[in-house]
Amino acid sequence: MRKIVKIVSVITCIFLFYYTLDSAVKVFNTNYKLPEVLKEELTDKRIVLITQELETPFWDSVSIGAQKQAEQSGARLEIWGSFGNNQEDFLKQIEIAIYSQVDGIIVQGLDTAEFKELTKVKASSYGVPVITVANDVPMAESLRRTYVGSDQLLAGKMIAEQLLADMGESGEVVLMIDSRQEYYQTQRLKGIQEYLSNYPGIELIEAETEDTREQVIATTKDLLNRMPDVDAFITLNAKFADDLVEEIDRRSNVETFYIYSFDDDPSSLSLLEQGKIDGMIEQSPLMMGELSVKLMMDWLNKEVLPLDLDGYLTDIQMVEQVDAQ
Repeated sequence: MRKIVKIVSVITCIFLFYYTLDSAVKVFNTNYKLPEVLKEELTDKRIVLITQELETPFWDSVSIGAQKQAEQSGARLEIWGSFGNNQEDFLKQIEIAIYSQVDGIIVQGLDTAEFKELTKVKASSYGVPVITVANDVPMAESLRRTYVGSDQLLAGKMIAEQLLADMGESGEVVLMIDSRQEYYQTQRLKGIQEYLSNYPGIELIEAETEDTREQVIATTKDLLNRMPDVDAFITLNAKFADDLVEEIDRRSNVETFYIYSFDDDPSSLSLLEQGKIDGMIEQSPLMMGELSVKLMMDWLNKEVLPLDLDGYLTDIQMVEQVDAQ
């Protein structure tokens, strides 16, 4: 019996040795192809762009630029947001993105306690980097990695410079201010005030109003009643321009006033082309979208650490009626 067991064991060892040797020969045979190793590492990063103003020309351009850069960088970009400045929905989208643990969030800045709580506490605790685009919030209050967009302080100064060139060095100027006091608007205001501080003949009148059609019209009506000799209007919130001009048109010839705005609302360009406002600051939303995605990918790939906390500024220019026509 022991002999039989030994014989079986020897035969088994011979077979195993044979098949092992045969497999080794096949592996090292030059005609034998090993399974190909995946040469390209996965570079797919999930980035979300979130805005309050979906399907507006300005934010459509931001999205187009972001999508273009995402395709070049190998990132998977999703565009989320809300319509018509629905803040509750907008904040909810940010919260969902954080809890989904996306690789990065590019977001339109909102200068509120709720927004800062999401970016400073929740996003940080989940390790999700946040870049603000177009509208900034103070870095210390939000812990955003960087900002991509216009130099709003410079934009305010450029509007003030154009005002002086058109109107001269004396006159009453109404600054239409959003009662919510968004950070990007306060920067515009600061730029105007700094530039005009050296011109004592210019009287600045700050008029606060809520961001609704009814309130803008009511505020404009009140201003025209109380200050019939006012010379100029600057809308720090571009959304005010259309309702402001409409109310002025009801009362008098809008061309008797100097009126200036910004391009983040589609009505500004239309009003400029119609000759109803005298100038606007034109920004670079396409560039904002491209650069924000590039910088997010640089951060995620550890190619640029840290990002510039002061932000990356995109081009702006002053556009007058003659340029728009």
